[in-house]
Amino acid sequence: MDIRQLQYLVEVARLKSFTKAAESLFITQPTISKTIRLMEEELGVQLFDRLGKRIELTDAGKIIVEQAHTILTSFQNLSAELDDLRNLKRGHIRIGLPPMVGSSFFPKVIGQFHQRYPDITIQLFEDGAKKVEVDVAAGTLDVGVVVLPTLGEGFGCFPFVEERLKLLVHPSHWLAKQREVGLAELVQESFVLFREDFMLHDRIITECAKVGFQPRVIYESSQWDLISEMVGAGLGVALLPETICREVDPERVSIIPLVDPVIPWKLGMIWREDRYLSFAAREWIRFAREVLPLAHGNI
Repeated sequence: MDIRQLQYLVEVARLKSFTKAAESLFITQPTISKTIRLMEEELGVQLFDRLGKRIELTDAGKIIVEQAHTILTSFQNLSAELDDLRNLKRGHIRIGLPPMVGSSFFPKVIGQFHQRYPDITIQLFEDGAKKVEVDVAAGTLDVGVVVLPTLGEGFGCFPFVEERLKLLVHPSHWLAKQREVGLAELVQESFVLFREDFMLHDRIITECAKVGFQPRVIYESSQWDLISEMVGAGLGVALLPETICREVDPERVSIIPLVDPVIPWKLGMIWREDRYLSFAAREWIRFAREVLPLAHGNI
């Protein structure tokens, strides 16, 4: 038994006529008569009493028609909801964002997306890029923003910004007036870093090791503003991306280009290529790919 057969049954019961039901459904009378006969054979019951040219539902027919109405209503609701999804009227997206990324790049993008698709809900999860990547890989997030390159494989990805890290020091620091600073010059400094679940934590330690020293880390945080405040209090130095540096109070902190080496900070949006993505998530990726470079240019 399928949806089409139930539709035929309900229409015959409504009109109490095979002929009128066939006309209503734009099919032939033999087709609808054969369908009802096959249903009766399959169910082992008689659905209609044939009283000359008039037909009436049997007791079994009444029960089945009543249930058929419920099934058809549920199927119509299902079809409507799927159409809404296909037409992007509804949906839900789970997005992972490192804290320092969200406020700088995404309020405008999310606002524009919501204006276009007001019934698609977005749930944001703030975590370090490492955790975001793990959660996208596990399927607990649909998409996420990470520092590229990714640690794992199997991700779809598009980059949307590439910057450099800059050095933050207290204005009275001996390096504050330098035009640029080499990483090796920080060998004796105390560092304020992001926590271990942030890609920049590992990136900075790795780059320091390449030039011959292990940084002395005095504090770790998940908040860039707290890191800059600690630098402003003279507790240590920090390395932050250019976007974040634009938000820092220049009266409290001196910002200096870092060279030898230049440490890149490249952001990208990732998703699993081998897992189903909802219509809403796919549209978010398309929309973000289109808008993010423009949003970045307006920061």
